[in-house]
Formats: sequence, structure tokens, C-alpha cells
Amino acid sequence: MDLIDEPVERRNEPEFSVSEISMAVKRMIEGEFNHVRIRGEIGRVMRYASGHLYFDLKDDDAVLNAVTWKGQARGLSVQPEEGMEVIAVGKLTSFPKQSKYQMNVVELRVAGVGALMAQLEKRKKALAAEGLFDADRKKPIPYLPEVIGVVTSPQGAVIRDILHRLRDRFPRKVLIWPVAVQGEQSAGQVTAAINGFNALPKDGKIPRPDLIIVARGGGSLEDLWGFNDEAVVRATAASEIPIISAVGHETDTTLIDYASDLRAPTPTAAAEHAVPVRADLMGWLAAIEERRLRALSAGLAARKQRLADLARALPNPTDLVGMKAQRLDVLAGRLPNALRTATAAKHNQLVTASAGLRPANLNRLIDAKSQNLITLAARLPAALQSVATVKRGQFLKASAGLRPSSLKQSVDQKTQQHTAIAARFASIAVTRTERARTRLSAVSRLHETLGYKATLKRGYAVVRNEAGTLVTTAKSAEVAKSVEIEFQDGTYSPDVVARPGKPKSAKKPAEKPSGSDQGDLF
Repeated sequence: MDLIDEPVERRNEPEFSVSEISMAVKRMIEGEFNHVRIRGEIGRVMRYASGHLYFDLKDDDAVLNAVTWKGQARGLSVQPEEGMEVIAVGKLTSFPKQSKYQMNVVELRVAGVGALMAQLEKRKKALAAEGLFDADRKKPIPYLPEVIGVVTSPQGAVIRDILHRLRDRFPRKVLIWPVAVQGEQSAGQVTAAINGFNALPKDGKIPRPDLIIVARGGGSLEDLWGFNDEAVVRATAASEIPIISAVGHETDTTLIDYASDLRAPTPTAAAEHAVPVRADLMGWLAAIEERRLRALSAGLAARKQRLADLARALPNPTDLVGMKAQRLDVLAGRLPNALRTATAAKHNQLVTASAGLRPANLNRLIDAKSQNLITLAARLPAALQSVATVKRGQFLKASAGLRPSSLKQSVDQKTQQHTAIAARFASIAVTRTERARTRLSAVSRLHETLGYKATLKRGYAVVRNEAGTLVTTAKSAEVAKSVEIEFQDGTYSPDVVARPGKPKSAKKPAEKPSGSDQGDLF
């Protein structure tokens, strides 16, 4: 009968408790591997607040957990970093609580660049040589995209952080393309997502994103390895849509960060780079509108004041019309007498002239004129013949000199004279224009110098009462309800309190400023 078929109570092999067998295994491992040297690549590194270090030693086929206690960590000559190939010196031990063995590392020496890091560096140099990381290839990030495409895992804190930040800053339409962010399928799905967003038609049923965010939380080098894939990098560089990469934490760097148009240290920072703060934009627009209204009001007020100043400098229309009206009244008063006098004079002239207009005198005058006309008519043919002979001789004499060459010479001479006169006229016109422009500029400068605005700049001021009338004496200022003082940069209205008694006489200024057309200045 086989021993294994015997009942348990009849067997004679010893029974061990879990703790006993765990401790036996621990003693066996520590006794057999009390001092070992292991070559491997450092994977995940964790530093606890207690000061203990936990990391992985790995090669292509296996992973060995390693621990360095707080007191031992201070004596390490090399601090473990992910991707570093090292030679670890220590002993193997077990951790009974979790039924696993691990290595207690007391010394670390650098053995060379890790396999993954070497592969990553080689791929980075090759892609950089193709120009995929050049700055001139990078596209500007749109200031306020309408639609944002997000390539990430639909579960987890990353997508929640991005949506929350977009909602707080400036809500936008978001299209999520779910992908695996680690593992063997990660690179292919991320590449397909980037190409898929770029393949969407601009006017299709599904809106084409104006910006793409590729995001993932932190992790080890192995976890982020899919974002170092060559296909992902090439899809990112070839994307027509600007891409923001937010893979890992701030200290994590993958190849997609070099090919993207902008790298954000975290997914939340990517959302902040994607859109501005709506409240800030609203505040800026409100400030611009307020400045516009203030500028408009100030411009209108300045032009109104300028118009009032110019109006005060113009003469009173009533005075201009009054003088002409008075002269018209004087002439209107003299008109009846002048008409009567002129009528009487013309009447006397008519009587004097009509005294000689009698029938007999008119007949004698008509007979004399008729006889004279008959005499002239008899002499007319001979006179016409004589005049025609003289004129014909003059014509023949004049036509003798009217040859084409003489006419052309005369025309050329007149043309030269006309050209010379025109040139002189143009020169004189330019000279007189420049002289007039110079005089006008001098008069304009003199006007600005003698104007009351220039006087204000020299330290004087204009005083007006509540009715806008100029105040030129201390007495009128004393009885005014309020006064307004105009300085160079604006007006000031001090409170005026009437004081009993005769005001003290103000000292007469040494010299009254010239050119003031706006009243007394002080």
C-alpha cells in the first residue's frame, strides 16, 4: 500500500506551520545566496518617505525585486535610476508576508546603458536626422479651437482632469478617441487615432478637431514605451492638425514630445495650453470697451471745449449786423428826399430840352439832314473806289512778305518766347508759393505762441464764475458762488466762501501776458 494512500493521521512525516516553512525557506535562500553579484537593468524605482528604496532588476526573461534599506541607501555610490544597467551586490532574502523572494542590495555599480535606453536613444537620433523634430515643422496652436480631439484612455483621472480644466477655463466641444495607453496595442491604437482625426472631413457629420491632445498619466519606462514607437512619432509629425503631447509627468520624456507641436508637463497643463481663460477674455473686452467709451467721451468733450473757445474768440454777430443795419436805416431815411430832388432835376432838364422841339424847327432840321445825305451819297462811289485802290495796294504790299518760310520763322520765334515766359511763370509761382507757405507757418507759430493755451503752459490760469463769465478782479471772485480755474492740464473748482468786508487788493502783476484772448490770467 502506497504511503500517500494512507490516512493523514497514520502518516509519520512532520507537519510545518506556514511561518515555520516560510522561515525555513528564508534561511535556505539566505544561506545559499548570502553574497551575490547580479547584472541587470533597473526598471521601476520607488522611494518611500521612510528612506527605503524599492526597485526592479530585470533582463529579457525575468524580473527580480530589490530593496535597499534606509541606512544602506545613504552608502550607495550610485543612486538607482530607471533604464540604468548596473551590477548589484548584496544577498537574496525572502519576504514571508507575501511569499516572494527579493534581493537586498548594498552596493550598486554602473554596468552600461540599459537596453531600452540604448534603443530609445538610437531611435531618437535616427528620427531627428530625418528632421521630424525640427522647430520649423511645428504648427502654431490655435488660440481658441472650436473642437478639441483627445487621444487617451476613456477611464482614469486623465480624461476627467482635461474635461474639468476645459470646463473651468473655456468650455469647448471635445471628441474622445479611446485607446490603450500601455501595452503591445498602445502604439497602433494611438497611431490610428491621430490618423483618424486627420482623416475626418472638415464639413462632415463628425466635426474635425482644430487641436489634438495626446495624454497619459505617469508610469515606468515600460509603461510609456508605446509613445516612443516610430509609427506614433511619424503620425504625430505628419499630422495636419496641431498636437499637444501630455504623456507622463513633468520628468517623463517620450519621443512623441519631440515630434508634437507643443509638450505639456501634465494633462491638466495641456488643457490650459489649449484654451484661454474665458473670464480673463471677458474682463479684457470689458476694459477695452470702457477705454473706448472714455476715449470717445474725452474726444467729444475736448472738441466741445475747443468749439466754445473758438466761439468766444469770434466777434458778436449782432455787432456785425448792427452797423450795416444802422447804415441801411440812414440811407433809407435819405432816400425819399433824394428821389424828389432827382425827379425835379430831371423834370427841369426835360422842360429845357422840349422847348426847342417845335414842328418848324424839326422840318428845317430834317431838310438839312436830307440835303447832307444826298451830298454824301453822290460822293460815296468815288470815295469807295479811292479807298478800294488804297487798300488793294496795302494788301499787295503786305502779301509780298507772307511767305511760308517767314511765317514758320515767326511762329518758331513766338513759340520760344512763349516757352521762356511759361518757364519764368512756373518758377515765379513756385517761389511765391514757398514764400506764402513760410509766412503762413510763421503766422501759425505766432498764433500758437500768443494763444492763451501757450500762456497756460507758462504757469498762468483762467478764472471763471458759475455762469462761465471771466473773473478779472478779486471783488468779483469774492461774490461768486463758485469759481472754476483752468490750468494747463485741466480745470479745478475750489470752494468759495464769501467773506465780509472789503477784500484786500491784489497785487498788480508785473506784466500782463500778451496774446491772451480768453480774459485775465494769473
